Amino acid sequence: MLLHQSEVWDKEGTGSNILSALQDLLWLLKSKVEKQLQIISVLQWVLTFLIMGIACTLILMYILCTDCWAIAALYLAWLVFDWNTPKKGGRRSQWVRNWAIWRYFRDYFPIRLVKTHNLLTTRNYIFGYHPHGIMGLGAFCNFSTEATGVSQKFPGIRPYLATLAGNFRMPILRDYLMSGGICPVNRDSIDYILSENGSGNAIIIVVGGAAESLNCTPGKNSVTLKNRKGFVKLALRHGADLVPVYSFGENEVYKQVIFEEGSWGRWVQKKFQKHIGFAPCIFHGRGLFSSNTWGLIPYSKPITTVVGEPITIPKIDNPSQKDVDFYHSMYVDSLIKLFDKYKSRFGLPETEVLEVN
Repeated sequence: MLLHQSEVWDKEGTGSNILSALQDLLWLLKSKVEKQLQIISVLQWVLTFLIMGIACTLILMYILCTDCWAIAALYLAWLVFDWNTPKKGGRRSQWVRNWAIWRYFRDYFPIRLVKTHNLLTTRNYIFGYHPHGIMGLGAFCNFSTEATGVSQKFPGIRPYLATLAGNFRMPILRDYLMSGGICPVNRDSIDYILSENGSGNAIIIVVGGAAESLNCTPGKNSVTLKNRKGFVKLALRHGADLVPVYSFGENEVYKQVIFEEGSWGRWVQKKFQKHIGFAPCIFHGRGLFSSNTWGLIPYSKPITTVVGEPITIPKIDNPSQKDVDFYHSMYVDSLIKLFDKYKSRFGLPETEVLEVN
């Protein structure tokens, strides 16, 4: 029996609607799964940042007291043998830097890397990264992973993100950090990379450090730089070009309790900063299951890291204070110009001013 044309159209329309609904459902399920993977990727990094070093140390001590003590003893023996590796450029792994988890990490915010100028592979560089934020999320994603394509954007350049030397005294954590191309922010490590590791090296130093992290808060663009001149002196001693880097949005991903100068809270923070090297901050992001609750997961705010124009630095074995002050002033001016040029492109008003402390 033949169907009327209208009945055929009805059946085709119904089938088309069902197929469309299934496609929409699959898209929603895929989007939800991807969002959960993004949250998990960020959570694992936050926990690594906060507790991995202490947790691995305690686990190693526990294993020493069990029947598996030989495993821990072998690792400790190897640790003694390998102790100076972080000071000699570390042991990076392209496999780790290319893990898929870092792409989910990138897409959660999202994080972008913007190149403004080419970098010569015949030179070495010191990148000054600003601002610190709470955890330096942009610095990690852009320079310790390949999620934003740093090796493709700057071919032939090996980035080394410098962080607290104390992290490299923690078992397991030290190896994890080195696999991403992270090195200690001390003179021995920087001297080795800039003088004994050939050319094409770029050390990323978060210049403001712990002091800057104490003042970071959403809506504030402030850097601690006026009296931070050690990185300029290092650049002069090695003839390494200085490159200003500004991350728009770095201060937006966490909310922090800011203690006023002279308060007991600021006193405690400064004592920690002076004796341990980092300053404890009281901060919060969103919760694991809801953006409306408090937790350790950062808010999903865009972070855009802009790498500025390199400043050519001469090699001076013993730079005078006048030399340091001159190139430091040049660097500060370059950073402000970089901020002013790109601020309106990334959501800031033209009237916004970079505060340099």
